[in-house]
Amino acid sequence: MKTMKTMKTKIASMFVIIMYIVTVAACNKDDNNNSEQNTTLQQTETTAQSGSWKVTYFFDTDQDETNHFTGYTFTFNENGSLVAVNGSTTITGTWSVTDSNSSDDDGGSTSPDFNIFFASPPDFEDLSDDWDIISVSNSKIELTDVSGGNGGTDFLTFEKI
Repeated sequence: MKTMKTMKTKIASMFVIIMYIVTVAACNKDDNNNSEQNTTLQQTETTAQSGSWKVTYFFDTDQDETNHFTGYTFTFNENGSLVAVNGSTTITGTWSVTDSNSSDDDGGSTSPDFNIFFASPPDFEDLSDDWDIISVSNSKIELTDVSGGNGGTDFLTFEKI
């Protein structure tokens, strides 16, 4: 009888230990994902704010429109303003980096969004979108977006000057 009771106690103890390990592993995984995504968001913001940039590639659905931004220097400011300057021409907009849980129209993508908004002129309005981040390095930011209207794919690349 004592042996049976000892067996049940051991099995119960093992069950508790296994449940504890599963619970801890699940919590750590979620915590790490949130931490990694927050780090990615912060790193992207820090990188964008780290200097001046130029558009080296802008493909709008079916054609290369990079030439519309030749000569412009883009500055992503800490206060969320975005300034594009070409000689005496200055165009202002806004920018932000948001996680995949924010409300946007990118079709449910899980990658962080690089948000750009310009009210005018028309060429700059084309940059206004919630871009999915392809890659970010100290010298290059590559973005993409699948258009909600026609389903075309846009690409935007900034390179540090």
